Amino acid sequence: MSSVNGRRKKSQKKLHWWSRGSGIRLRVWMAVNAVLLSALSYGVYAAVTSNAESGGYTGLGSGVSDPGLMNRLKGDNGATIPSKNQFLNPDGVYFGAATVKAPYDARELAGFTTDTGGIQPTMASYFLTWGQKFNPYSITAAYSHGTLPVLTWEPWKGGVQNPRGGTILDTNIVQPEYRLSNIINGRFDSYITSTAKSVAKARMPLVLRFAHEMNGAWYPWSEKVNGNHKGDYVKAWRHVHDLFDKAGATNVIWVWSPNIIRPVPKTELKPLYPGDDYVDWVGMTGYGVHEKSPEITFGPTIKQIQGFTRKKIMIMETGAQIDDEQLSWVNAFFPWLKKNPNVIGFIWMQKDRDTGARANWRFTSSTAEQQAFQSGLAGLDLTTGEPVGASSSTSSRSKP
Repeated sequence: MSSVNGRRKKSQKKLHWWSRGSGIRLRVWMAVNAVLLSALSYGVYAAVTSNAESGGYTGLGSGVSDPGLMNRLKGDNGATIPSKNQFLNPDGVYFGAATVKAPYDARELAGFTTDTGGIQPTMASYFLTWGQKFNPYSITAAYSHGTLPVLTWEPWKGGVQNPRGGTILDTNIVQPEYRLSNIINGRFDSYITSTAKSVAKARMPLVLRFAHEMNGAWYPWSEKVNGNHKGDYVKAWRHVHDLFDKAGATNVIWVWSPNIIRPVPKTELKPLYPGDDYVDWVGMTGYGVHEKSPEITFGPTIKQIQGFTRKKIMIMETGAQIDDEQLSWVNAFFPWLKKNPNVIGFIWMQKDRDTGARANWRFTSSTAEQQAFQSGLAGLDLTTGEPVGASSSTSSRSKP
């Protein structure tokens, strides 16, 4: 009996050491995999970073596996860094997406592309307040996903974007530190110049929408609030633009972007315009709300804008509210776009109240809307971002 107990104890001892050894082996295996994953991640990061210095751009609207992420990032196909000029007058229509994790998350982009029926956006829209440091990786991340980066740069500390009831909170607009006079007088010059230098170093073009919707009264850079005065907005815009030029950030596409005039019909846009020398595109924020067609939504604003400039127009934020007119508006949007060639593209707000928007603007809010969106989008000739007239294997990417 004692010999049996002895063998049992030895077996238990061996089992104990085997289990312990398995734990050690598991930890070693996990450590090795972590090292390999870190090395791979570093390789991708290094490739993305070098993209800003050595090329690698292969056109807009390409998936992460077309012709292969690492090859595209390394520039193995001999592609060069695109110029600002080749984006200013596109060879097709821009289709942008404002999503929660843009421009960083490839998985989110893949899901979005599935929702569109297989058509990948050519722009990635994201936001940055002046209380945040600019991350130059946002530029290379966007290009690595086949999208042109579109940054909305907001001179404020931030606020509640979608208060219940639609009221404008005093904490959103009363921010004395961010008065336009402080921008004009140089209080933020160090931050502006530092950001400009980071953008310049990236070399690849960045679409910059600075201090948007200035004709409204819901941001502290509006001349109607926060102790600002008439004429301050143009002075502030030009000051920021001049600092970017001084820092060598000539790779910026400047977008002056008011809100549509529907909620502020008495505010004239011309006095807020910095001038053609300071603007590349005219942007616009406008959503379909109880309107049957985008002509009703955008038409009056476009008419006013074209009274003082002939710059190309980009719809920087749009979507259709869930109401009785939603489906009619979405069905009419794409034919309207084709009839207005001076409108070179749009960015769809693929967010809802839970993800930072004032309403549910997602085109996936219903099966009928999604089908209408997919059908309309498939009929557009999307830009590739290649020089006009250049032959490219990506020219048919806009169609599934």
